[in-house]
Amino acid sequence: MGKRLKELNPALKNFIENQKIFFVGTARSQGSVNISPKGMDTFRIIDSKKIVWLNLTGSGNETAAHLLENDRMTIMFCSFEKMPLILRLYGNAKIYHENDKEYIAYSSLFEDFVGARQIIEMDINLVQNSCGYAVPFMDFNEERSQLKDSDIKTGRDGVIQYWKDNNTKSLDGFDTK
Repeated sequence: MGKRLKELNPALKNFIENQKIFFVGTARSQGSVNISPKGMDTFRIIDSKKIVWLNLTGSGNETAAHLLENDRMTIMFCSFEKMPLILRLYGNAKIYHENDKEYIAYSSLFEDFVGARQIIEMDINLVQNSCGYAVPFMDFNEERSQLKDSDIKTGRDGVIQYWKDNNTKSLDGFDTK
């Protein structure tokens, strides 16, 4: 049976810090629900009720489009190694861009990625864990380098142009900024 908590405890913080991937779920009141996998050491716990994560360049920018209208977000972690566990963080999020004071303040928590697009801050209002018995065992080999390598090769100006060409509208045609 899963447990519901109001905040992260030390054991769950430790679990999160050891995960290599997390999933972000968002939705507007109309249109598609989006679930995105995230990785590359882009997640930070600020305290037991607040997290931030660095959003890198991707094929779309659904999270940004959704948060402009609806600030609800769910983040999910799954244990693919050792003990089975699924952990969900439910809350309300804000999105910050590189010229926002919050982005500037949080950016020092992360590696300097050429493709850093936004920082998302989420206030946690519910933490839920469940068994994860049906999640398969999988071994972590290494991070993929393609995104980082491509962004370095393209350069910051090229990445910004990519955003203009590909990331200004969601799948459903909503603005992303």
